[in-house]
Amino acid sequence: MNAAILIGIGIVLLLCGYLFYGRWLAKQWGVDPSQTTPAHELEDGDDYVPAKAPVLMGHHFSSIAGAGPINGPIQAAVFGWVPVMLWVVIGGIFFGAVHDFGAVFSSIRHKGQSLGEVIADSMGQTAKKLFITFSYLTLLLVVAAFASIVANTFKATYVDGVLDTAASAANASTAMISILFIVIAIVFGFMVYRKNAGVGISTILGVVAIALCMVIGYNFHPIYLSGDVWMIIIGVYIAIASVTPVWILLQPRDYLSSFLLYGMMIIAIVGIFGAHPELEIPAFTGFVDSAEHGVGNSLGTLFPALFITIACGAISGFHSLVGSGTTAKQLNNEKDALPIAYGGMLIECVLALISLCAVGYIWAEYVPGGITTPTAVFATGISRMCATIPFLAGAESFIYSMLILAVSAFCLTSLDTATRLARYMFQEFWLKPGETEADATGVRKVLVNKYVSTLITVVLGVALGMTGYSKIWALFGAANQLLAALGLMGVAAWLGKIGRNNKMFIFPMFFMLIVTICSLCQTIFTNLTNVVDVWNYVRGGIAILLVVLAIVLAVMGVKTLTAQKKEA
Repeated sequence: MNAAILIGIGIVLLLCGYLFYGRWLAKQWGVDPSQTTPAHELEDGDDYVPAKAPVLMGHHFSSIAGAGPINGPIQAAVFGWVPVMLWVVIGGIFFGAVHDFGAVFSSIRHKGQSLGEVIADSMGQTAKKLFITFSYLTLLLVVAAFASIVANTFKATYVDGVLDTAASAANASTAMISILFIVIAIVFGFMVYRKNAGVGISTILGVVAIALCMVIGYNFHPIYLSGDVWMIIIGVYIAIASVTPVWILLQPRDYLSSFLLYGMMIIAIVGIFGAHPELEIPAFTGFVDSAEHGVGNSLGTLFPALFITIACGAISGFHSLVGSGTTAKQLNNEKDALPIAYGGMLIECVLALISLCAVGYIWAEYVPGGITTPTAVFATGISRMCATIPFLAGAESFIYSMLILAVSAFCLTSLDTATRLARYMFQEFWLKPGETEADATGVRKVLVNKYVSTLITVVLGVALGMTGYSKIWALFGAANQLLAALGLMGVAAWLGKIGRNNKMFIFPMFFMLIVTICSLCQTIFTNLTNVVDVWNYVRGGIAILLVVLAIVLAVMGVKTLTAQKKEA
């Protein structure tokens, strides 16, 4: 299959999905630009802060992207390019984008509160508590997986206890640029939100500063630390970043990060269309992943592995938490929900297809285990494609470094967003209906404190992350997709309550429930029958708890939807 044809067909189909299906959904649900959004109604300068559509798109897209649309499709490619492409396109248009759009819209109509409040509105307080518990466990897995990925892109390489400077240079460079990037984001936020500097000129200066940071970090990177040390540093960073007002770091950093992401995708598309190579990856390798079809641990059977592994490239429950946790609190106008939520998911689908092209281009090296780390596969495939284009022939090394930097920047973005969302969930769990943090008393007063809830989240997430992302990814993927099923259920129940069309949620909800419960049962069996250390019991226990919570919530959701249908 030619890479240019694959990506071209994918983009056209996704664009049609946005123009026709996305706009149809907005009409069905009653999106109203004249409605006052929570960002204006409840503006507090901390969490509720109106943001211009491009700025909020930067935050939302950077937060939801992370490493998911890169890691997932590359790992799932062992089943061939056809099943991956079909699920990314079909899943993106009819599952993921519907889920994301619905989550943001329902949150806007609930004063920017989490999806837990949306569920409480239609299914009751018990369902809300169960959903919050499920969401918090999923967010812990997000923190664990993404912190581990970032630490791996920063860590130094040691051979027999001796630092290998040459092998560690690329990672040290990425770490240095990432640190400088955070400083730039803080300065950008201060200038725009406190000095009222124009967004246009500030953006130009910010992009120039990012380029300067890349030059500095590429040539000066004196920090060489182990993976465990980086995990601790990352933990401290996300703890601080998740409790600061959004205008200081979250909005400006995510906005500037989006330019890295857009730049990365533009370079990738230029490389794919410029090189237009024939991909070596087979169209379909079979229904079972065997040693001949991939590297590392086998993914097992195509069902349910394909739909779990691709994760954020097609549908992701984490997106509903971002949309209802931070995006809805910053949305300037309801009409912005369609391009930001529905459109943002489809752009992520394009990134997933780019990742598929990248692994397909170096398939001969990926299968025998020459290059296996997904971020390295992505950067190697795209940079090599670009190197075949005459005017980019000498830029392979620089493009590779820039791509690695972009991926680590998205992971950091998702990390502190996930930590902030987990803090919201933890606090919300201990509050009674209508109660605020100031109203809580006794032990609950301590638990709802944002510093205490953040500390608990960071310690648990980082400790789990130190076991390695490869051991967490399957569990994270299943929990994440199961959360998507519950998110679809929650929005469907709310739309049914207010008399709006919710039929587009029913099939995706049941499909994702079946897929993810099957996958979690496999995870439970694997961890409890092949015990290596105590973390097998921890991962197995989390999987059991997630299955139980999901089944209970699913039963409650079905009862609610059935009752609504009878009333109608």
